[in-house]
Amino acid sequence: MIDKEKLELARSQFKECSSLFIALGDHMRQEICLDLAAAGAEGINVAQLSGKSILSRPAISHHLKVLKDCGVVEPIKKGTQIFYRLHLKENAARIRQLIDTIDEIIIEEDAV
Repeated sequence: MIDKEKLELARSQFKECSSLFIALGDHMRQEICLDLAAAGAEGINVAQLSGKSILSRPAISHHLKVLKDCGVVEPIKKGTQIFYRLHLKENAARIRQLIDTIDEIIIEEDAV
């Protein structure tokens, strides 16, 4: 029998990660994340990102806002410009915890 506390924990963890899953479920945001990863710790600005994409600057800005709101992207102000870089450690840790909880549920179910 499945541990009901672990199921509730998994539900809670899914809820905590849902905005992240929604944000990363979009193909263009995935491409932006890859461009941000390639830019490294220095980051990249909207003009540079739009030069790598078919999207307009306003569209890039919209996608960056979604990614920023869920904690995937971190803005860095340099003079009058804003650069963006990936900020994944906390989100990756939450996803790992969710996966670990699901693994525990599966292992317990298989043992029955």
